[in-house]
Parts: sequence; C-alpha cells; structure tokens
Amino acid sequence: MKLRFLPFLALLGLPLHELTAQTAASRPLNLDEVISLALNHSAIGKQANTDREIGYWQWRDYRSTYRPQIGLQGNLPNYSSTITPVVQPQDGSIVFRQIKNNNSNVGLAVKQNIGLTGGQVIVGADVLRYDDFIGKAKRYNSQPFTLGLTQPIGQFNELHWNRRIEPLRYQESQRQYLEEREKIAQRTTELYFDVLLQQVNAEVARQNAQATDELLRIGQERYRLGRLSQSDLLQLELNLLDAQQAKIQAQLSAQNATVELQAYTGLASAPALDVPSRVPQPVIAPEVALEQARQHRSAILAFQRRLLEAERDVAEARGTTGMQATLSANLGYVNQAPELNSSLQDLRNQQQVKLSFSMPLLDWGHRQAVVKTAKLTREQVQYSVAQEERSFAQSVLTEAGQQEQLTAQLRLAQHADSVAQRRYDIARTTYLLGRISLTDLGLASQAKDGARRSYIAALRARWVAYYRLRALTLYDFEKHQPLAAQ
Repeated sequence: MKLRFLPFLALLGLPLHELTAQTAASRPLNLDEVISLALNHSAIGKQANTDREIGYWQWRDYRSTYRPQIGLQGNLPNYSSTITPVVQPQDGSIVFRQIKNNNSNVGLAVKQNIGLTGGQVIVGADVLRYDDFIGKAKRYNSQPFTLGLTQPIGQFNELHWNRRIEPLRYQESQRQYLEEREKIAQRTTELYFDVLLQQVNAEVARQNAQATDELLRIGQERYRLGRLSQSDLLQLELNLLDAQQAKIQAQLSAQNATVELQAYTGLASAPALDVPSRVPQPVIAPEVALEQARQHRSAILAFQRRLLEAERDVAEARGTTGMQATLSANLGYVNQAPELNSSLQDLRNQQQVKLSFSMPLLDWGHRQAVVKTAKLTREQVQYSVAQEERSFAQSVLTEAGQQEQLTAQLRLAQHADSVAQRRYDIARTTYLLGRISLTDLGLASQAKDGARRSYIAALRARWVAYYRLRALTLYDFEKHQPLAAQ
C-alpha cells in the first residue's frame, strides 16, 4: 500500500487552501529522488566531489615526478655598479675601485628522476655574458651541452616507495568517494523516514483529535439522555485536551524533522514525501557480501597502504642515519670568447666527478634508537591492521546476515498495521452502537497508532540497512554489479 503525506499547515504557515493548491501543483518526492538531490546539490555531496578531485590532482602531481621536467632559468639582467675593495697582490694593500658590470646568464635544463635508484639525470645548456662597462669589454661563456647525474648511494629512495604507495592512495580516494556517496544515501534515508515517521505521528494526532472531538459530541448527547455518566463525560473532555496538545507537539516534531532533512539535502522547500512501496529484496549470502567488500572497499587498500608506509618508515630510518654518500658526475662542452658565435666554436671537453659522503663515528646509539622505534611502530601497525581486518569482516558478515530478518520483520509490521487499522474501525463502529466501553476503544486506538509507527520504523530500518550494506561492500546486489561500474 502506497501512502502520501503532505506537509502540515504548521510547517509552512500557510492557509489551508494555499497549502492544498501548492501540494496539488507539486508532485510528492520519493526516496530515490531525495537521495539524488542530496548527492548532487547538498553541501556534503559537493564536499565528496571535491575530495575526489583533490585525490585525482594529488595523483597527477605524483605521476609528474616520474616525467621529464623542462625548465628555463636565468638572471637577465644582473647589473651592478658599486665601489668594492680590491686586495693588491704586490703588498696586500687594499685599493677601492669602482665596478660597473653586468653578469647575466640563461640556461635550459631537462631533469628526469630515476625511480629505480632514486637518482636524477640532467641534460642542459646555458650561456653567460659578462659586460665590463668601465673597461668597455664583454665576454661570453657557453655550455651548449651538459649531461649530469646525481645518484645517492645507500640512502632512502623516496621515489621507489612512492611508486608502491601512491597508486594505492589514489585508488583508495576513488573508493572513498563511492563510500561517501553511499553514506550520504544512508543518512538521507534516515532523515527521510524520520520525516515520514513524524508526519505519521502528526497525522495520527490530527485524526485522534478529530475522532476525540466527535466522541465528545456524542458523549454530550448521551449525557443529556442520561445514558452516560458525568465521570465518563469529563474523561472525554480530558481526552480531547490531551489529543489537541499531542497534535501541536506532533506538528512541531514534524517541522523539526523536515528542517533537518532540508538542511542536509539542500532542498529549498518542504516537499511532500512518498512512503516507499518497494522494499529491497536481494537475498545476500554473508560470504558473498564479504567477498565483494574485500574486492571493492577502500579499507582493504588502506590496510595495504598502511603496511607499506610502515615498511617505508623503517627503510627511511635506516637510509637517513648512518653513512650518507652521493655520487655526482657531469660532462659536456664549454668555451669562452668575446663574441657569442666564437664561444660556440672550438668547444672544449668538461668533466666533473665527485663523491661526497658523511659518516657518524660516534652517535651514542642514535641510529639504533631511530631504527628500533621505526620497527616497533611497524609492529604496532601490523597488529592494528590485523584487528581492523577482523572487525571489518565481522561487520560485513553481521550486516549481511541481518538483511533477511529485517525483511521478515517489515512484512510482519505491515500486516500488523493492516490488522490494527481494521480492528480500530470495528471497535469505533461498535462503540458508536454502545456495545463496548470507552476504555476498549482507547486500547484499539493505541494499538492502531503503535502499529503504524512500528511499520514506518521497520521500513526505515530495512532501507537504512540496505544502504549501509552497499557502503560496506560497494556492490549493488539488486543489479549484481560493483558500484564503480555505475
């Protein structure tokens, strides 16, 4: 049975005829539509999109470090006019001389990181021009080709570890985006049914107030005819006052629930909502759900990434303490001349090889402490990941195992709602005929109201559990495909 509930008069502050006209002009929204609006227009939905884009551009930045970097650098101009002290070679005296020159240079370099070794290859060319404005002279120093290599020896290779970790981090961010969308759908579903439940309460309160008012009028007539005691008449009046207070409180609760839904989803107005007639029906074996979760959840990638990061930290502790060495080599061609063209002729070979190193001779156990700390931290991460993997598997198995029970509970609640409504209708007719007491009618009314609330609550629990399982597995069990494929 598909029910429709309208926003109440208190929610919008409109006269009844305006409220009716507005509702007639606007079609009630169903659960899928509200979820779609939340995903595309809410602040939290936009935040999820932004987080995904951040992950993408971080991935682009990582990939760029393994590609050639071309750069142009220089100093144009580099003019100087000053008086500087000059030491005389004959007697060591100082003579102050005016200097007015330009020492400009420009260079082009192509740099390529070597991920396997952590080194860097540089291919470049540069030209330097020196102008002596006092002596009316100029010189060019040209290096049309240089090839250089910088290679750390026995040091921590960050490029190697980034190549193993960053792809996992990127895939993790993309899966986190899907999980965030499912969490948004889950939270929207909770708020959606909160509104429905409060609207049901408000509608029940309105019907109860109307029915209580009618019963009071009938009771007053019976009292005049001597067929009802004054005590029962006063009880009817108290029932009406209680029903009116309950109606006002229910309308306020419905308004608060609607405002919360609007704030979360970005809805501009308080819409009419449909009670879903469709219920998720997939039969899900817990083992199948766990298999899908292990294939698609970001947590699995996060476990792998954290273990690799712990291994990286140990390697970094070893590579940044102890002996440090770097091999630098450079070769190319160079010449200098008064003219640029001349400086590019009769080029001479240029070579440079350098091995720099540092070795601690006494560190009072510093290296041992740093490495040991990194190893112990790695063990902590391993224990933590193992525990989280068990908790992860248990949560998926538990959630999948509850789906069938929640569906059965919903069927029972729906049947109880129908039975309680029929019972109340019969009890009300029987009371009007004077065959049952007011107490019996009240019990039937309470059972009807409770059954309706239980039905909406069971419907809420089933839908929320459905989206929670989707978030845990990133799998659509109705379409039988991963959410990433959609």
